[in-house]
Amino acid sequence: MKLSAQQTHTEPGLTGRQPLQVEARSIDYVPLTERHGKVWHQGLFWFTGQFVPTTMVVGFIGPAMGLSIGWSVLASVLGVLIGTCFMAFHANQGPAMGLPQMIQSRAQFGVRGAIVPMLAVVFVYVGFSTFGVLLGTQAIQTVLPGPGWLWGLVIVGLATVLATVGYDLVHLVLRWLPYVVVPIFAVLTVLALADLEPAAAAAPAGFTGAAFLAQFTAAIGYQLSYAVYVSDYSRYLPRTTPARKVIGYTYAGAALSALWLMPLGTFIAGSVPAADAMSNLRDIGDGLFPGFGAAAVLILLAPTAIALMSVSLYGSMLSGISIVHSFRPIPLNRTARAAGILITAVLIYVVSQGLPVEYLGSYNDFITLMLLVLAPWTAVNLVDYYFVRRGRYAIAELFNANGLYGRWGTRGLVSYAAGVVALLPFVTTNFYTGPMVAVLGGADIAFLVGLAVPALVYAALTRGFDPATELPAITASRTLLDGDPA
Repeated sequence: MKLSAQQTHTEPGLTGRQPLQVEARSIDYVPLTERHGKVWHQGLFWFTGQFVPTTMVVGFIGPAMGLSIGWSVLASVLGVLIGTCFMAFHANQGPAMGLPQMIQSRAQFGVRGAIVPMLAVVFVYVGFSTFGVLLGTQAIQTVLPGPGWLWGLVIVGLATVLATVGYDLVHLVLRWLPYVVVPIFAVLTVLALADLEPAAAAAPAGFTGAAFLAQFTAAIGYQLSYAVYVSDYSRYLPRTTPARKVIGYTYAGAALSALWLMPLGTFIAGSVPAADAMSNLRDIGDGLFPGFGAAAVLILLAPTAIALMSVSLYGSMLSGISIVHSFRPIPLNRTARAAGILITAVLIYVVSQGLPVEYLGSYNDFITLMLLVLAPWTAVNLVDYYFVRRGRYAIAELFNANGLYGRWGTRGLVSYAAGVVALLPFVTTNFYTGPMVAVLGGADIAFLVGLAVPALVYAALTRGFDPATELPAITASRTLLDGDPA
């Protein structure tokens, strides 16, 4: 089996000694000599990554459907606790494999077949960023004059700069941003709890199964959507980083911010005539003194929208380069990185300018669609990593279309397709409702089906697989990449 170093990287990457240099690496392997960072940084990074207004908006869904505040909060908490598990267990793949999240899917789907989940992931990146541009633009316009297209351009431009500089700068910004935004959000939270009075729920006793499941599903889907990002931002950690620590810090950071903001969003939505993140937060803040609300919204939402968009731009670049590289090998250098980021930035800006300001309905459907495309992928990926191959991969072969993992991974693709097909009858959105939804009294259990079916199918298709057959390729790959067969 022929392994080629050229297929893994062409330029040296960044190191811990020069954290603000423009990153060179993209989808290529991070050698052990370039690993750096502290595992607890993952906690701060993902706390900030979730500490954005879109997280709060998820909490609006239950009250909008007549669910009481108490039931909505319970649904969100359960959804966060479960959904974050799937996200956090991907974190260990970064230091173990030294690769971005989605390129790892080549082991299950094939070097070219991995474009199927990658295209779905690009949809997630663009969607998240689009809503972030809308919220950030509204935040700026509460304080500063100027057309929305101009402020949207500023947000996209700053996010593009962050993503282009790359891994260490994005980590640095998200690690320090909590010291700015957390105190302000804490004040707004106290003001909201003190000044707002919850309204009566529209539904009898404030509960319906369909509304509870809608809020529960939204919380799971939102947390699960971050699974596609995780290893992108842990892959520079040393390979010896304990799995329990990287998983634990990732889980704690992502869960804590969601457990704060989603219930806060629910409380606000259940206490005001019309739930709108911008105006609600501004009005709450002005209860302290006039003008504080508008300033708080600007300080909170504009920086976090820019930071999170840079995370999405970075991830979309990785997936985009991987898609192109799987069909036509290209130099994995700074030029390719910058081009991938710029193309996605332009796409996000164009889409954001075409969406209506009243985005809540579209946002709910977006979260549902994320579940549809991501749940089957995460099931296949985690089953393969933890139960089939148990974390042992021939990294160099992931860049070889004619190598160990092949061009098209039939088992992964069949399992993914089975998951999508199986969950379709259980999906409910504003534009499509599956036939099983009425049978279940309006309940949406698509996420359960989308996780269970592909996991079972992939486990069945890989039954009898002996990971020992790949050990020679794994040893050769480690020797080639690090001179370290251990």
